Amino acid sequence: MAAPLRGLIGMALLPRLNKTRIASSLLALPIAIFLIAVFAYSVMASTSFDAWNELFKAPNIGKAISMTLWTGLASTLFAWGLTAWLISQAFSKPWWSALVHRLGFLLAVPHAAFAVGLVFLIAPSGWILRALSPWLTGFEQPPQIATSQDSFGLGLIAMLVFKEVPFLLWAAATQLQRDDTGARWLRESHTAQTLGYSSNRAFWRIVWPQLKIRLLWPLLAVLAYGLTVVDAALIAGPSSPATLSVRAWQWLQDSEASTNALGAAAGWLLTGIVGMCAGLMGIWIRHKPNLTRGERGKEAIQRRFTNGHLVWLAFVSGYVAVLLVLAVGSVSGVWPFPQFIPSNFSSEAWISVASSSKSVVMTVALAFLSAGIGLVWAVAWLETAPPRWDNALRKLLYLPLLLPGVLWVVGLHRLALDLHLTGSFIGVLLTHLLAVLPYSLIALSPAYLGFDPRYAHISATLGKSRWQYLLRVKWPLLRQSLLATFAVGFAVSVAQFLPTLYVGEGQIVTVTTEAVTLSSGGQRSLVAAFAWLQWLLPAVVFALAAWLGRPRRFAN
Repeated sequence: MAAPLRGLIGMALLPRLNKTRIASSLLALPIAIFLIAVFAYSVMASTSFDAWNELFKAPNIGKAISMTLWTGLASTLFAWGLTAWLISQAFSKPWWSALVHRLGFLLAVPHAAFAVGLVFLIAPSGWILRALSPWLTGFEQPPQIATSQDSFGLGLIAMLVFKEVPFLLWAAATQLQRDDTGARWLRESHTAQTLGYSSNRAFWRIVWPQLKIRLLWPLLAVLAYGLTVVDAALIAGPSSPATLSVRAWQWLQDSEASTNALGAAAGWLLTGIVGMCAGLMGIWIRHKPNLTRGERGKEAIQRRFTNGHLVWLAFVSGYVAVLLVLAVGSVSGVWPFPQFIPSNFSSEAWISVASSSKSVVMTVALAFLSAGIGLVWAVAWLETAPPRWDNALRKLLYLPLLLPGVLWVVGLHRLALDLHLTGSFIGVLLTHLLAVLPYSLIALSPAYLGFDPRYAHISATLGKSRWQYLLRVKWPLLRQSLLATFAVGFAVSVAQFLPTLYVGEGQIVTVTTEAVTLSSGGQRSLVAAFAWLQWLLPAVVFALAAWLGRPRRFAN
């Protein structure tokens, strides 16, 4: 009787003990518990009524909120519009593939490194004014004007637009390269053109309404970052008044408990601002108006500016100029204004970087491990998770992208203190992993979920096991996407500033923390060297990913 009874019990429990559900639970449960714990610690950082009262009495708090809204919303909307326009110009055109291939080069540049280079380019003693002086401007000395860290936040907006457009283009490319979306939209666009629509109008009427819905989460991540950025805002953002995120960070750095509570209150106020703006942005994106007369007029204007290729080349040239000025700045010696090239060159900055090899090794180790773990986790999750579980976990996993970093790291720091992980490699690795996981899932999902299931059916009919199918068919065909996901995770880890600073407590030093810390000093060449190195590390990984991901070529 025992054997039949065990068989009946096993049959009854089989649906609950499904292997994929067990694997999904093992993958999701630790992350969900950790994220909920971090959020709970962030909630416990909520302050008393007195702190909120002091917050709204703080000097220039209204201007800080206004500057936050202005820089965050303006940069997001401009980046969104420019992205949509570039896609409309490049969609189904031969230069679209060239655009996509250059995205890795642009994505590899961290925000802080780009901010440093942009400041060196547009500062009163920067390359632009040097190129124009004195023959055009008449300046023999750097002018006393705020061309960087200006009070209108234009430098910060420009930096954010330059950095977020490639990210949005990359998110769009992952959708347009799928057979179940991009290929279908291309066929629909061609069908519309046979019915008399222009290619431009077919894009805006057929492709864009479907594509923009799939770009909602990347757009919200861009919006949240623009509203809450700290490291790049410290370098290129306004200082009088500073944005609310910078003010919150400054208060949280204070050792006084009351001032620290003021920073926590500012973090929660920033959370409310992000939530409100994200809700309004989501409603706006999901709204699908009919083609009105005003939109037809907009299309007529767009038809007059159809040379998107030149605009894109100018955009890439901006990146080249920023990296070039960093490279020259890193080896500059005496460089009086208005000389365009330094009077002499010096390797002292790079010698100092070489003496700080520990920070480079630490950066590479953290980035390699977090990107590798993130990639393995994303593959395992997409292989095993039921759709309902996937949708539920994504909302939780995307939380670190939407919450202000200054508030999120408070919860991370308090949790790390209780777990005795502050100042340790494992503690910082876990914080980097929290940032890498959502980007890994965003990067890999379109290609992985859009993979043709007929390959699995054919493999099964040939008697191949699941592992044989994965190792010999699916993963080799997805090699390019898998390697690109690893490169994205590596770049995200390299760019982490606040989590490394708070949880590392000065014991864990990376290239990014060095670059941001030095940016407030006067060592121009040393700042440029660390900023250039901050770009070089992810760029090498992106280049390797592109080389290893090339399609195989068989000899005849």
